[in-house]
Amino acid sequence: MNDWPDRRTGDRSERYGRGSASPQPESARAMPHIQRRPAPPQRPHVPPQSQGYDDRFPSGSPASPGYDSGYNTGQVYGGGAGGGRGRGGGRAGGDAGYVQGRPAPDWRRRIKLGALTLVTVFLVVSVSTYFWADSKLKREVDLSKVIERPSEGEGTNYLIVGSDSREGMSAEDKKRLRTGSAEGKRTDSMMILHRGSNGPTLISLPRDSQVEIPSFKGSQSGKLFPGTGRQVKLNAAYAEDGPELLVRTVEFNTGLRIDHYVEIGFGGFANIVDALGGVEMDIPKAFKDKKSGADFQAGKQTLNGEQSLAFVRTRYAFKGSDLDRTKNQQKFLAALASQAATPSTVLNPFRLYPTLGAGLDTLIVDKDMSLWSLSQMFFAMKGVTGGDGTSMNIPLAGSNGGNLVWDKAKVKQLMEQLKNDEKVTVTGN
Repeated sequence: MNDWPDRRTGDRSERYGRGSASPQPESARAMPHIQRRPAPPQRPHVPPQSQGYDDRFPSGSPASPGYDSGYNTGQVYGGGAGGGRGRGGGRAGGDAGYVQGRPAPDWRRRIKLGALTLVTVFLVVSVSTYFWADSKLKREVDLSKVIERPSEGEGTNYLIVGSDSREGMSAEDKKRLRTGSAEGKRTDSMMILHRGSNGPTLISLPRDSQVEIPSFKGSQSGKLFPGTGRQVKLNAAYAEDGPELLVRTVEFNTGLRIDHYVEIGFGGFANIVDALGGVEMDIPKAFKDKKSGADFQAGKQTLNGEQSLAFVRTRYAFKGSDLDRTKNQQKFLAALASQAATPSTVLNPFRLYPTLGAGLDTLIVDKDMSLWSLSQMFFAMKGVTGGDGTSMNIPLAGSNGGNLVWDKAKVKQLMEQLKNDEKVTVTGN
């Protein structure tokens, strides 16, 4: 007797585990015959990376790993190579192949784009810095007011003036730097820097030099003052009518045309040194001066702004007085320029901006001076103590008691060599 409903002879799924309703033991029944398909021949096969199935089974077959019957086998993704996520972090079925099969990064293109970006940023910053610094220059000296000027020569001539201006200094700064509190300003040092094809030449003009005040036009009044042959100290020309008369007096007594004028005061000088982190100097002999505050031991040492100002102002501690002081000024300015014009300063914005800001705030130049010309002056000053550079005092014939008298013959020869941009052979004091 067949107890299975609907004449089912092969499907036991509905009665499995429920027992039989018949009191008699179930008789043996014939099981339905299931015919298996022959397995395909075994051969090595690596499935393509872009597919996550095994092609040993027909597509869509229930035995195929890619077939989704909706039945959860309980397998955790990532637990095996045949299910869940495949090796390489991708999901079976295509993601792993996408990760592994994507094109390699074009590093050459990335490097080119990175380099182009850096160059662009550098150019933008450089141009911005140039115009920012150029706008801070105090172009207050009008050389067009200077009359009866010598003819132009070869190369470029700068008149560099260190003044005792206390502009912008607090009472504490004046006390710390020992500058005093005198009103107005006077020249503390004067130099001619020639930049040419035969190397730079730096010539100090002692402030006690005896010179003749020529005819001149008042810088403020525009009134013409005729020359009377009046003999004065060189720094008196600046005190009488400022930078324009000083340039007129230097040109008249030397015969050399001054192309640019540069002036810096006490405060600006000290600030530049401090912004640079100090200037290294090799002092051959110890000296002390109460008036300037100088107190130095012999040997190499780094001077801060206060010490640097004392160093370049000291005159009473030396036998040669003002002449020895001008030599120290030349040595210091060359060292200052050498340090300011190094890549570690020029290419480092954290040092460049403070240095420019400290110096340009107190720097006074002529109206035709550009930042480019000013940078050329610094590089020329850097080369004064090296290579073909020359530094010297103006040739002197002696003293008339209180003033230093120039050696007119040597001065004329020296100025002709500078004017023609020839190799300097004249020696100074």
